[in-house]
Amino acid sequence: MRVAFVDLRAQHDEIRADLDAAIKAVLDESAFIGGRRVATFEQNFAKFLGVSHAAGVGSGTDALRIGLQAAGVRPGDFVITVPHTFIATVEGITQAGATPLFVDIHPQSYNMDPAALARLLESSCTPGSGRGAIHRETGRTVAAVLPVHLYGQPADMAPILDLARRFGVAVVEDVAQAHGATYRFPDGTVRSCGTMGDVGCFSFYPGKNLGAIGEAGAVVTFDAERDRVNRVLRDHGQSQRYVHVSPDGSNARLDALQAVVLTLKLARLKEWNERRRQAAAWYREDLADLGELLPAEMSYGTHVYHLFVVQVPERERLQAALDQAGIGTGLHYPIALHLQEAYRSMGLARGAFPVAESVASRVLSLPMHPHLTREHVRYVAETLRTHLTRSQ
Repeated sequence: MRVAFVDLRAQHDEIRADLDAAIKAVLDESAFIGGRRVATFEQNFAKFLGVSHAAGVGSGTDALRIGLQAAGVRPGDFVITVPHTFIATVEGITQAGATPLFVDIHPQSYNMDPAALARLLESSCTPGSGRGAIHRETGRTVAAVLPVHLYGQPADMAPILDLARRFGVAVVEDVAQAHGATYRFPDGTVRSCGTMGDVGCFSFYPGKNLGAIGEAGAVVTFDAERDRVNRVLRDHGQSQRYVHVSPDGSNARLDALQAVVLTLKLARLKEWNERRRQAAAWYREDLADLGELLPAEMSYGTHVYHLFVVQVPERERLQAALDQAGIGTGLHYPIALHLQEAYRSMGLARGAFPVAESVASRVLSLPMHPHLTREHVRYVAETLRTHLTRSQ
């Protein structure tokens, strides 16, 4: 048996007739940039999340950069995030002219550890009276906290938001892997990921829970002024055609072809997320004896399983064995960002963020997509268990 890590062909076959018709309509209209198709998706996506505004952009990285700028991050500022994430999280910070400050992750959720965030803010920062906190050692502004809802699991937002309010910093959510995930606050209120901070940033890379057929992203907010800034920055700093009001703009527009594909897929996102959750439940049933090697599902959120990530010994050997058995896998992410060559100048040595480093050395992503069958999951689980036993 062969089990694909991600099966986009099966996903597209499910909606093939509607997909072909929508693409043909865009080709027939030959209106490819902006326009009603993009506006329709933006309206539908905002309604799905329960947020006031959604602005389509060219990629998830564009969304992060623009979202940070709209939230008030300026060149020279600090932005706090985690070292266990895809590099685009930090690229968005540096492209906005800011510098990352890392905090470690929680060992069960794999997301920002609120206790680590508290230690950093309380030991290094003074609450600001304007935008952001003041970093006592450098005098620079800590303008934002950037939590990542990694693998489809919500970050623990209540304490993160409380700390951000206390120190006067903005919260920008990285929701590239958590389309449709929700968070439950201690008072019982449930909110969609991306709608709790000042700005939410989404990627629609093809393999995401909601994926385009190319690069695409969105920035969402309740704030009309931030939405205006998002739209100006995505389109060469224009407030209207040939009227440029910001020097920080770029070509970061969502095109109509991606918008119609996303509109079609959005209508199925809840169902596809439930199928992912069913596949995760099968994995948990078949791999129950692995205990803490399995991903935790935190009590405060609804996990949408963009990825199903286990921790294993001898990862490379196991990955090769699964590949030989026809099972696709992934590594998300094998090297913590503070240890990457790109961030060597930060001077952070191994041991700086021990939880992130430990997780990075052991994570292995098993096949996860809405078209996994019970037989697929059983085969993956049996094969994994067989090779884990041999390594013991």
